[in-house]
Amino acid sequence: MTEKILILDFGSQYTQLIARAVREANVYCEITPFNKPVSFSPELKGIILSGSPFSVNDANAPVVDVDALSKKLPVLGICYGAQLTARALGGKVEKSEKREYGRATLKIKKDDTIWSGISAESQVWMSHGDSILETPAGFELLGTTDSIPVAAFRKKSSNDGQVIYGLQFHPEVYHSTYGKKVIRNFLVEVCGCKQDWTPAHFINDTVAALKKQIGERKVIMALSGGVDSTVAATLIHKAIGDRLFGIFVDNGVLRKDEFEQVLKTYNEVGLNVKGLNAREHFYTKLAGKTNPEEKRKIIGKTFIEIFDEEAHKIEGIGLLGQGTIYPDVIESVSVHGPSVTIKSHHNVGGLPDKMHLELVEPLRFLFKDEVRKVGIELGLPLSMISRHPFPGPGLAIRILGEITEEKVRLLQEADALYVKALQSFGLYDKVWQAGAILLPVKSVGVMGDERTYEYTIALRAVTSVDGMTADWAHLPYEFLAHISNEIINNVRGINRVVYDISSKPPATIEWE
Repeated sequence: MTEKILILDFGSQYTQLIARAVREANVYCEITPFNKPVSFSPELKGIILSGSPFSVNDANAPVVDVDALSKKLPVLGICYGAQLTARALGGKVEKSEKREYGRATLKIKKDDTIWSGISAESQVWMSHGDSILETPAGFELLGTTDSIPVAAFRKKSSNDGQVIYGLQFHPEVYHSTYGKKVIRNFLVEVCGCKQDWTPAHFINDTVAALKKQIGERKVIMALSGGVDSTVAATLIHKAIGDRLFGIFVDNGVLRKDEFEQVLKTYNEVGLNVKGLNAREHFYTKLAGKTNPEEKRKIIGKTFIEIFDEEAHKIEGIGLLGQGTIYPDVIESVSVHGPSVTIKSHHNVGGLPDKMHLELVEPLRFLFKDEVRKVGIELGLPLSMISRHPFPGPGLAIRILGEITEEKVRLLQEADALYVKALQSFGLYDKVWQAGAILLPVKSVGVMGDERTYEYTIALRAVTSVDGMTADWAHLPYEFLAHISNEIINNVRGINRVVYDISSKPPATIEWE
């Protein structure tokens, strides 16, 4: 039985960071909307209430019955969660005369288990417009800052057994110096979690669950060469062997030599995968198309047609394997519903509706970095596990404008040189994602005594934790000078290289 912490989400931008902090302490957790009923199963050890963009004094503020929850399990309220706790149980929460955002100094006023191993004064991160002015009766003050009277509090020990903590600051963010320690103390010292949720533990539990779900049936799965689908396929293969049928389609917009290299790796790790070269078919479908959404949809639809055709060649397929990971799941059940479509999802969609197959999603509760740890534990090649994320539509959304075989060749050559240089300079593993973009503009250049009029390549490299937000990577000038020369000197058809210094938001990581 895997111990679990439940995080009730009130819509905070930091909720995923709470989950990541809990997981980093080797404790399993799940995020659920605040308005979903809580199932008090034996493995549930505690509840965390997230922050929120709302004020607890708003008429439509989201609420839960904190008193009822705390009679079952220990409760930790963070920011809005702490304000909701204080207000619901009789404390006083008012709009702050001076809003507190950013760094503050936490001053511990009373020793407590939750402060174990933490300095009397430490930096914390604040982000709130309301303040707790008075704690409820039966509660005691644990910490303050210079700006607010109540930065941390707890319910005093009593015969009712309730354990409730409230933190006005955000312990889950990097800027709170001892924040992860505070969360760990709540998990271990307060909730009694054993910290035994590890990659090996996950693999054992998941393979057992897959065997139970799949039984003697067959599973078909689309593979991309990326870490998510590869790790998911390996877990399914451990459970059912060659009753997993993998399909890897070359859509014509993969990276240079990727089709051959990925198939070779799949063969080496023992996966049952069929490779299909469909480059010309995709180029025909994409001819003349320049709109980013139209290109994405054509690639998705064409892939589904090919995949569906292959699936019908295999008798007895009953399930569809997918590499869905937790951020996708969280997004689909968020407090506010699915976000506005900025662009179609990078991964191919539509397969379940089209094929009417039961889903097998062994990674649906893992974050990307956890997927990589599981992949390493499974013994998959580091070259595959450490690969940067790559969008489903591939280079099609890194070629602005119409897709042609010649443009794909240009971009593949430039991108391969870029990735190789990042690796040789020791920079590849220091960035979250990197790639080259072929711009739909030509410019004048001089090479030797000749005038040229050729394409421009933009280079993109970002740092991130999970891709939700990203900053442009500050690559050394020496490296940028080197790769500019490499591309211009070796890729005929490109005479100019630029570097993208936009962050997400407001820009996106991909250009289309």
